[in-house]
Amino acid sequence: MIPFDDPRLTAMGLLSEVHAGLEARMNPVFTEAGLSMIDFETLIRLARSPQRSLRMSDLAAQTGLSTSGMTRVVDRLERCRLIRREPCVTDRRTSYARLTEAGAAKLETVLPRHLADIDALFTALLGDEEREAFMATLRKIRDVVRPCATAGAVGSGCTGRA
Repeated sequence: MIPFDDPRLTAMGLLSEVHAGLEARMNPVFTEAGLSMIDFETLIRLARSPQRSLRMSDLAAQTGLSTSGMTRVVDRLERCRLIRREPCVTDRRTSYARLTEAGAAKLETVLPRHLADIDALFTALLGDEEREAFMATLRKIRDVVRPCATAGAVGSGCTGRA
């Protein structure tokens, strides 16, 4: 019988509590800007991608959404003119989501407060070595639990295709 005070349960509980707490503390900034958490994640992933563009399948893989879920997010963001969908010139079955100037401007209004929150609630709490070790640990775990989180990125082994 596994004891209820198993340190693995504690580790998972701490991770869940931190995630929920960070989300609760950071969500008001997105809400004030008219964005959901997934809207922000979609926009920032596009902003950080080459040509501010990703294949829809790669964007879905990176966010962990199904392709239909990603389509709904892109539809909403496209109606707000924050992104636009572009067909692939070599494969008509493929389309790309591209961040628009309005989308970049929206991010520029959100990022100062979001970065301040990140500093106050995360990065400023750790020394340089702690932060580097923690980020390396997060990447190691992420690569196991969400191997396609970097789909479409240079050097990514995931194609984003099912």
